[in-house]
Amino acid sequence: MELQDLSEFIPVAGETNLEGINFISNGEQYLTFCLDSEQYGVDILSVKEIRGWELPTLIPNSPHYVKGVINIRGMIIPIIDLRIRFGIGKIDYTPATVVIVLSVENAERQYMMGFVVDAVSDVLNAEGEDIKPAPFVAGSIPRDLVKGLVNVQNDAVTLLNVEQLLTLEEVNG
Repeated sequence: MELQDLSEFIPVAGETNLEGINFISNGEQYLTFCLDSEQYGVDILSVKEIRGWELPTLIPNSPHYVKGVINIRGMIIPIIDLRIRFGIGKIDYTPATVVIVLSVENAERQYMMGFVVDAVSDVLNAEGEDIKPAPFVAGSIPRDLVKGLVNVQNDAVTLLNVEQLLTLEEVNG
């Protein structure tokens, strides 16, 4: 196969679509990402795509953690900066900064939002018994946004509740 033939398999810079990829696992799978030095995960079935950081169109009078909106194939998607929403560290956009577009459907409609994160880490396989409830300790992330914790080697990954994450309500700790 020549180099020219391979070029059609290379994704467009800054945009990776996860639809149509089949993963084999006995447990649940989570896309993990970094915010500051902490690891978080979201249900991989809710991930529609991962995009490179681009400056969104600002929305007047929106909450401070809403960076704006972007147009993805005709759909207007709000962009939320999770560092700002959770009050985690200094905001710094680097070449590794990405937007994870998540989607949840219910009987009425499909909800889609993009979340700015420092970087995507890995796909985590977690059996139900591996997921531990979040400790009852006050932190920067409200308990209703936390699905549970999973130990991965010497670190804990905080699994987020996607349905709750897709609300635009102010986080009150």
